[in-house]
Amino acid sequence: MSTAILTGPPAPGSSLDGDLRSLGFDVRIASGTEETGALLADVPAGERVALVDPRFVGHLHALRLALTDPRFPAAAVPGALTAQAEARPALTRALDGASATPGTPAADLPGALADTLDADGVAVHRPQLGTLVATVPADAEARHAARAAVEAVDDEAVRLRSAVKAHDGFFTTFFISPYSRHIARWCARRGLTPNQVTTASLLTALVAAGCAATGERAGYVAAGVLLLVSFVLDCTDGQLARYALKYSTMGAWLDATFDRAKEYAFYAGLALGAARNGDDVWALALGAMVLMTCRHVVDFSFNEANAESTGAAAKTSLALSSKLDGVGWTVWARRMIILPIGERWAMIAVLTAVTSPRIVFWALIAGCAFGACYTTAGRVLRSLTRKGKRSDRAARALFDLTDSGPLAEVVAGAARRLSFPDPAPVAAFLGAALVVGFALGTEPGDVTVVAAAAAYAVFAGVAVTRPLKGALDWLVPPLFRAAEYTTVLVLAARSDSPGALPAAFGLVAAVAYHHYDTVYRIRGGTGAPPAWLVRVTGGHEGRTLLVTVLAALLAGRGDDFTLALTALAVAVALVVLVESIRFWVSAGAPAVHDEGETA
Repeated sequence: MSTAILTGPPAPGSSLDGDLRSLGFDVRIASGTEETGALLADVPAGERVALVDPRFVGHLHALRLALTDPRFPAAAVPGALTAQAEARPALTRALDGASATPGTPAADLPGALADTLDADGVAVHRPQLGTLVATVPADAEARHAARAAVEAVDDEAVRLRSAVKAHDGFFTTFFISPYSRHIARWCARRGLTPNQVTTASLLTALVAAGCAATGERAGYVAAGVLLLVSFVLDCTDGQLARYALKYSTMGAWLDATFDRAKEYAFYAGLALGAARNGDDVWALALGAMVLMTCRHVVDFSFNEANAESTGAAAKTSLALSSKLDGVGWTVWARRMIILPIGERWAMIAVLTAVTSPRIVFWALIAGCAFGACYTTAGRVLRSLTRKGKRSDRAARALFDLTDSGPLAEVVAGAARRLSFPDPAPVAAFLGAALVVGFALGTEPGDVTVVAAAAAYAVFAGVAVTRPLKGALDWLVPPLFRAAEYTTVLVLAARSDSPGALPAAFGLVAAVAYHHYDTVYRIRGGTGAPPAWLVRVTGGHEGRTLLVTVLAALLAGRGDDFTLALTALAVAVALVVLVESIRFWVSAGAPAVHDEGETA
């Protein structure tokens, strides 16, 4: 139970007391500033507290947005202020200061305290209300006008509209959200949580993957239908979180990781179904996963590198995009051609139902490759015209995304002493091209691939010698991802070991989970995984070198290479999953709601 303190007696006929109780607050009434301070001191330190002006007039949803959102330490709208545990000390100091100022009426407290908290360095979130009303009328005439304004706007309709992402894909906006928002409201009214809906989406997708694995036409049709149902639920969980303001750390983690688990499980189901009909498409399935993951890493790296861009830098990078946004049809066209998750899943579902897994994968690879080239080219051009330097925070985030292990650390330390120039993207590209090129151009088991992987480790260390603040340094993490994943794919595909590609699929899936986990920790503001985890899993360069050694030793020895890849996949998955679950279920991470990939 949270506590709301009215800083004075409510006006006759006011519904404020009932509104606050409906939002889960225990309401207490103060008669002045000193009594407000005394009531505040009685509230347990770990509990949320709200201070509300008794003259407040506004929509219930305006109060909900200001007082119940778990993501912000402090939040306010005119006439109402809330503080969670971490902001309580600052609120107490601010209230003590107001109490020491003669003549400060209690009714003016919430707005004055919000300004004081801002001045004290506590960021006070002020939600965008749009047509919602939240005001403190000064007299009877203003109160009458405010009540009329409240009556003129249906806050439930506003709440339902705001449950949908402001920027979404064409398919989701016009074919999913018009009804999924109502499903979200239905879930909220029955007490269902976003995490429960997310889990239902995962289970539905896994059943769809199982249907695809049958290899039968009826199974493919059922798989396509169930995949679309899973996507509807996937949209619903986020809409439910926004509708009910039920954001959580666990929810952000589940939403982010389950999306990938669903998609990649479906790829595996399609590959198993194709194998039942004598068509081996595991290389295409793994290729689609590699392409998709690398594309996402491009998105993450670019966004982190430019998250703090302001002023001229931001204007330069967004100028062309802003101009195109003024031409209505280009907005939808640009969102569709990059094949976001909504369009992608719709395409996969339809093609699964009416064609074959091989066609599904080729269409997926072609569409995603085009989208990746389109977005990456635009970002490169924007980066080259970007002005200003990146912050230390951005450079740190990019380094964390590289997943550089002990070998790269040793090389980077030596390179710093030798005063190498800052060649980050060039070194990353050369290293990636070297190891992938040798994997493609030599016979399976050739020891020269090991030498190329060792050289890749050296280039990887040189790439992170200096802070990643260059114009194109955001390309370094995706280049490393492409090098590692593609090397595993090529070595497995070219080996004579039966089942090597499915084993490689499992290994890349485990490593990709680790990389997605890193992204969402950074996005949540909690930093990268602990250094010991990166060292234990070898870093990208260590794993790449290990796989080439295994291929050189075992590629011609029956299924030994497959067993080695499987063991490595299980080991990596166990280590990263155990640490990841420990972190995300702990109370140390803040409540977040990441919008993730455009749906």
